[in-house]
Amino acid sequence: MSAVMIARKVRKWEKLPGKNSFCCDGRVMMARQKGVFYLTVFLIVGTCSLFFAFECPYLATHLSPAIPVFAIVLFLFVMAMLLRTSFSDPGVLPRALPEEATFIEMEIEAANGNVPAGQRPPPRIRNVQINGQIVKLKYCHTCKIFRPPRASHCSICDNCVDRFDHHCPWVGNCVGKRNYRYFYLFTLSLSLLTIYIFTFAIVHVVMRSVDSGFVKTLQDTPGTVLEVLVCFFTLWSVVGLTGFHSYLISLNQTTNEDIKGSWSGKNRLQNPYSHKNIVKNCCEVLCGPAYPSVLDRRGLTQDDLPVPASTAAQSNPVPQTTKTTAPLIPNEHTPDDAKSSIADSAISHAEKGSPSPKKEKPPTPAKVPPLASPETDVEASIIIAKEKAL
Repeated sequence: MSAVMIARKVRKWEKLPGKNSFCCDGRVMMARQKGVFYLTVFLIVGTCSLFFAFECPYLATHLSPAIPVFAIVLFLFVMAMLLRTSFSDPGVLPRALPEEATFIEMEIEAANGNVPAGQRPPPRIRNVQINGQIVKLKYCHTCKIFRPPRASHCSICDNCVDRFDHHCPWVGNCVGKRNYRYFYLFTLSLSLLTIYIFTFAIVHVVMRSVDSGFVKTLQDTPGTVLEVLVCFFTLWSVVGLTGFHSYLISLNQTTNEDIKGSWSGKNRLQNPYSHKNIVKNCCEVLCGPAYPSVLDRRGLTQDDLPVPASTAAQSNPVPQTTKTTAPLIPNEHTPDDAKSSIADSAISHAEKGSPSPKKEKPPTPAKVPPLASPETDVEASIIIAKEKAL
């Protein structure tokens, strides 16, 4: 069965390679493994709900009504930063087109020359100079591009990410150039929220224990015990993570560079991206410009789909036209040049033997017998005049 190629317009995010998932017509971009992200949302929302249900009514009455208000503001800010980090493009670099990949391969082969059989080809590296420091650009065999400085290929999302920091399963996305500041603000605000809930949960237990005893307080507020346990075990990891990233920001360094020892290893290379000033480094990372996405996820592209010929014929039926074989009849509004063409077509139809409308024979005038003499003409005229007068 033959197939017919039908072109249709699709969004570019539907054709993007990699292991990302998209929602809301390409506006939301995440990794495919989102189970830990749902756990993060559940822990934050669940702990805050228990705090609002058990501690806030008592603390607002006996201490200050500002306590639940500040907790609500902090909770909303944490959720906003989490969703902003999880749903945004971290800085994914587009892969090379087939024509571009072929051209790059030709350049590499021309630069390396003919490699003898059995010998390993040289590494595909380009050197660039940044602030007086030589930086190597590595070739990505998956994306078919030379990665920009500080970019790396994420094995989980299967994409090259600009200024790649790490892949965080807790937010369900990579952390890179476009969402690192929101990730840091998320960890910082989550640390403050955890300390805030943990502190006022202890204050609530102490104040209730003075009036009704410690055991009776735990029986009346079972959610407080659960809050204290969750906050106690998450406090150290969240606060420690915030402190680690604060240290990296002060050096203008990424987690990937710190793990690999790019600027502190055996080569003792200096970090070319650092301004040698903590304030300048923090301002560049946290207060720098917002970089646009280079993917154009919601742009339109053309996609050719193979469809069986029978299906294509049913979906796109050919309009049938009725062909008239009768020649056109000119009237008083028909131009002279059109009359000649109509006459020619009528002649051609007659020659081909096509049926044509029968022409009615004009009535033959009645034959008047010739008169014998002029007197008969006079008599005939008199008779006609009398008939008209009658």
